Amino acid sequence: MEFKILSKNIAAPAENMMLNTVDDVLDLIGNIYYQTGCSCLIIEKRHLTSDFFDLKTGIAGEMLQKFTAYNIKIGIVGDFSAINSKSLNDFICESNKGKKIIFTDTVDKAIEMLNMQ
Repeated sequence: MEFKILSKNIAAPAENMMLNTVDDVLDLIGNIYYQTGCSCLIIEKRHLTSDFFDLKTGIAGEMLQKFTAYNIKIGIVGDFSAINSKSLNDFICESNKGKKIIFTDTVDKAIEMLNMQ
């Protein structure tokens, strides 16, 4: 697994990465620490399984809990304006109030928000 360093403590995985399972997240977490020493990660919406955005599957909670448990701050970048799920919109809004998980529309905003944490 390859990473790009985006700023002092923030990395992003290579373009071809896909997170389909919790095991994929654990692999990513191990690799980010080992390869970069970074404790913040930015991933794009397209790198996440579509099940992530269906809260009934529970995969979002399971995946994000792993990042939190291993003290990895994460920025998820994408266009979330077309989401028609009230529960998912509420989840994104609540996540953005915290300090560990943010959803935003640009990498630059994600870097700025993670650096403020």
